[in-house]
Amino acid sequence: MDTVFSISLPREAYTVAVVRDVLGALLHRMGMCRACVDDILLSASEACANAVEHGGPAADYEVGAEFAPGWCGLRISHTGRAPNPGALAARFTSDRTPLPGLESESGRGILLMRYLMDEVAFHGEPHTTVVLRKRLTACDPAANGASPRDRSSSGQLALS
Repeated sequence: MDTVFSISLPREAYTVAVVRDVLGALLHRMGMCRACVDDILLSASEACANAVEHGGPAADYEVGAEFAPGWCGLRISHTGRAPNPGALAARFTSDRTPLPGLESESGRGILLMRYLMDEVAFHGEPHTTVVLRKRLTACDPAANGASPRDRSSSGQLALS
């Protein structure tokens, strides 16, 4: 996989929107369909929000995006400790993760990531990292071997 970008950001709430903006622009330029972009952006936002909220005492966190034929991969990591690493790892892998109560203001991010992405993994120390991978669908030019340069001036794929 070739790394498309990697960015380090302060653990501040406003940076989640920065990641969404940068990643969204990149995904659109790569020719991904709107549905895939939306799934990736929501999942990345949830992972970044968790890094901001739970990444202490680290002052920053990192987001990296990689692309390969048919795949988009993201890594969101920080050097802070994960809250209860065993329980958190279980939430990423369990088929029976309980839903939070209706009155709960949080606790749905991991479930959203698992629903929207094809692969979700959690890696503990020394860096707490969430790995998200999405298969590109048939509506994505990149899934069919086309590059952004294959687009015509109208934004449509050029037919060869």
